[in-house]
Amino acid sequence: MAEIKFGTDGWRAVIAEGFTFSNLDRVAQATADFWKSTPVAGTKKRAVVGYDRRFLSDQFAARTAEILAGNGFEVTLTSEPTPTPALSFMVKALRAVGGVMITASHNPPIFNGFKLKAYYGGSAEPAICQAVEKRLDQNPVQALDLDLAVQDRRIVIQRIRPGHYQAIRKLVDFPLIAKSRLCFAHDALYGVGAGCFDELLAGTTCKVTTLNGQHDPFFGGINPEPIEKNYAASAAFLQKHPHDICLVTDGDADRVGAMDGRGHALSTHQLICLLLHHFVVNRRERGRVVKALTTTSMVDKMCAEFGLTLVETGVGFKYICAEMLKGDVLLGAEESGGIGFPGHIPERDGILAGLMLLELLATERVSVNSLIAGLEKKYGPHRYARIDAHFPLEKRGELMEFCKTHPPVRLLRSPIADVKSYDGVKFIAQDGSWLMLRGSGTEPILRIYAEAKSEADARKLLKLGMQLTRQV
Repeated sequence: MAEIKFGTDGWRAVIAEGFTFSNLDRVAQATADFWKSTPVAGTKKRAVVGYDRRFLSDQFAARTAEILAGNGFEVTLTSEPTPTPALSFMVKALRAVGGVMITASHNPPIFNGFKLKAYYGGSAEPAICQAVEKRLDQNPVQALDLDLAVQDRRIVIQRIRPGHYQAIRKLVDFPLIAKSRLCFAHDALYGVGAGCFDELLAGTTCKVTTLNGQHDPFFGGINPEPIEKNYAASAAFLQKHPHDICLVTDGDADRVGAMDGRGHALSTHQLICLLLHHFVVNRRERGRVVKALTTTSMVDKMCAEFGLTLVETGVGFKYICAEMLKGDVLLGAEESGGIGFPGHIPERDGILAGLMLLELLATERVSVNSLIAGLEKKYGPHRYARIDAHFPLEKRGELMEFCKTHPPVRLLRSPIADVKSYDGVKFIAQDGSWLMLRGSGTEPILRIYAEAKSEADARKLLKLGMQLTRQV
């Protein structure tokens, strides 16, 4: 029996190695057992199951639906690969007890995963994931044949994107976007976001160019993550065919990235700050700002200027989700491009984030580069860098303890002002630059993050981070 552990966002494993139908059966049955044992007032005995474009995702989803139906749940199964935020929205809209999304998000093509969504339409909190883990192998797997379950209406197969589209159109100034004549590209990174903006903006004055929209389980040889190294082909296209902006979504379209209209990568930190500026200055909205601790310190400066309460969480949108459930959140954001919005589900939504960026451009009527230059003029340059280094899982605890107890005296020229160790270890210097080391929740990878006033200094901090790894 393979060990099954939920990481930062769900259970992920290599297809045919750990992610097998027999292990999926165990997790799906444990999920059903948990939902049956802990009913939530106001919900129905219903679940929603969706899937991405990965190898066998549709069959893994169908099997999950069979098991949930076999345990007495009415199941809505998506009829096509579907964005994770659309599934989360449908969980909440149907008052379902929860949902399952078969996806490994941005992981390499050899991975698949089981994302668990709670009744509120967001990532299941850690306590729920632990409760599911405890129920593994407690009961035999019960399943209904898919065709028979469909005949009996125990499983309904349907397209759920339209409901999500309708909801997010209401959250932006859609008439403004519709008449803006924006000419933008969307790099879907071969993921489920392909076609979303074409459908959303059909019949408007906007011109949408979809890049890497074909269904390819190998993702064109990249990992479907919205980071610069995956943008090469699209950047070359944009240099020859300029647009106003290029939005990028990850494999399951819950995260956003971007390039300017000529193919220069924009960091997710820049996008977060642009949206925060838009919400406060243009939309004149207020509320708490929630960010994961790997997110740019420009957010801290903006919150200080506008008198906004800033809440910092560990890495993983489930922690931001918990804050959003408390209410009064203006924006929830993480370094990886996950952004959550008020009045919506407590979930990151790459499609809605893209629409919000279009609303910003339609409002300001200047280039995205001009907007970024304005932020840097006001708050100073913030240059971010990150590397992912292979690091043995069994040595990670020792490394984190060493970093916590032997922090560097200074980061480059500035003395250390603070050390945070509630999720990885983060060193913060007096000049605002910082360095952080944190293990991946799903792979034997150590992520090293840094931010400084120049790219050269950020790279020097990464080198310091690599030196620290050699201490154990």
